[in-house]
Amino acid sequence: MSHCDFEWPIRVYYEDTDAGGIVYYANYLKFIERARTEWLRSLGIEQDTWLAHNIAFVVRKVELDLRQAAKFNAELTVTVKVQKIKKASLVFEQQVLAKDGSVHCQATVLAACVDNQAMRAIAIPEPIISRIQSGV
Repeated sequence: MSHCDFEWPIRVYYEDTDAGGIVYYANYLKFIERARTEWLRSLGIEQDTWLAHNIAFVVRKVELDLRQAAKFNAELTVTVKVQKIKKASLVFEQQVLAKDGSVHCQATVLAACVDNQAMRAIAIPEPIISRIQSGV
């Protein structure tokens, strides 16, 4: 696994499903968000620390490709891979995988770094870029 690859286990709870017992499509967004948060945490980047300095990452764009329904109680793995590092944003490729490796959902996410008070894009702080690039 390279410094940009990360995996996070998820279990499908009843609350994640619709009346048919399959994962409601919007919940895949929660799954991939949690994995990105845990990926940052694994690099020693705590979002609340940066929020105290009015620096946040906000999702600007998401593309979801829902390929196969996941069902209640399934054990899934959510992957995070940095596809591109830009001055003020990161592009992620993410997947939600079944135990057998088949893809339930594929996502491309553009997350922008913003001044949380002014709500405008800013350059990603050097300490964050360094940790992402070094995989610390």
